[in-house]
Amino acid sequence: MTVSNPPPLANAQAIAERAQDHVGAGRLAASLAALASFGLRHDGGVSRETLTATDLAARRHLIDQARALGCTVGIDDCGNLFFRRPGREDLPPVLTGSHADTQPVGGKYDGAYGVLAGLEVIAALNAAGIETLRPIEVVSWTNEEGSRFGPGAMGSSAFVEPARLAGYRDVADAAGIRFGEALDAALAESHDVTRVPMARPMAACVELHIEQGPVLEGANVPLGVVTGIQAVRWFRVECTGTMAHAGTTPMAVRCDAMAAAVAIAQDLYALAPRHAATPGTPELRLTLGRWSVAPNSVNTIPGHVTFTVDMRCLDDAALDRAEAALRAVCVRHAHAPEAVTVTRFFHREPTHFPEAMLGTIERACARASRNAGRALPVRLTSGAFHDAMYLADHCPTAMIFVPSKGGISHNAAEDTEGADLFLGAQALAYTVAELASR
Repeated sequence: MTVSNPPPLANAQAIAERAQDHVGAGRLAASLAALASFGLRHDGGVSRETLTATDLAARRHLIDQARALGCTVGIDDCGNLFFRRPGREDLPPVLTGSHADTQPVGGKYDGAYGVLAGLEVIAALNAAGIETLRPIEVVSWTNEEGSRFGPGAMGSSAFVEPARLAGYRDVADAAGIRFGEALDAALAESHDVTRVPMARPMAACVELHIEQGPVLEGANVPLGVVTGIQAVRWFRVECTGTMAHAGTTPMAVRCDAMAAAVAIAQDLYALAPRHAATPGTPELRLTLGRWSVAPNSVNTIPGHVTFTVDMRCLDDAALDRAEAALRAVCVRHAHAPEAVTVTRFFHREPTHFPEAMLGTIERACARASRNAGRALPVRLTSGAFHDAMYLADHCPTAMIFVPSKGGISHNAAEDTEGADLFLGAQALAYTVAELASR
């Protein structure tokens, strides 16, 4: 009797299962602790802003770790680091990873977990003796956080669209240091690393990340299949009035910029009730995050108030309606033409990850969860930006979430159970191995 070869997908899934079963919880925990020592704070948090001396030391640590796993290392013109495990054929690689920079007061897992879990996937493949068809690359993107140089996600967005880099290079931090200067120093420090081109073809990209929200923890589910990332629009609202003495100017004749701003704010908050009118409909999330008042004096009526509005929703049409309402509210509360102006300074449409990628991730998460006796994965959307948002414009992309205790991130108190971190790495190993085997 002739025995036929197994179909490619079945063979890829068998390889994926072997990779998943060789993920080492101890290796992963030790790797996370080692990277957290770069910028570790007394409160248990981590301060490792992009391209600082601390970040450069952490980058060298990652290079050494990757080389010890048998990877070749590359760096592109935006300082993104790529750790490559070869495949049987020189095909476009499967990419995984995240970022290693943090907020000024960050945690151990935001971004770093995705990078180190990617390296753990390579360790698992090595331990299982698996040779994949395609190469696998683990990336550590430059400046995802945007806390030192804005905007965030510079590395991933420049990789996808290299023309962005020229504009990024002129951005300065609070000390007046330009991103280009800090980047050139990082590239010079990486003189022993091969320069690789940006916008290279990728077969697929998978990013593993902590949720940074409360959904998975609230559902007592260890793994989330991320279906997409919310659309976002940022606005600057400027209200102009007349500065005058707080004690001598009657209320009836005042032209108070703060009074207009507060009235606008109250109407805006009414646009986004705490509970959606129809369960299951995309929620509008609205934040008035940055305020500037001039002259900012206790006894002077404000003559100028500027504040920002962050609107997010998975439904871009809902944001169209919310933006129209914002502009109408501002017209209604302006005491004169041009007394209130609205400027939209950032807009990103929603990101929807392809169903084929979601199916692979769902298989990976379900197997890891079942083997651990845990609840099966759920699907959810991301309310935060991630590098995957830009990679989705370049190749088939998706994300995996693990829970965040209390939904807390960008905070020294950020934490995730070790068992959940392990399951996330197992899900990633399955996903990457399957994608790299077909």
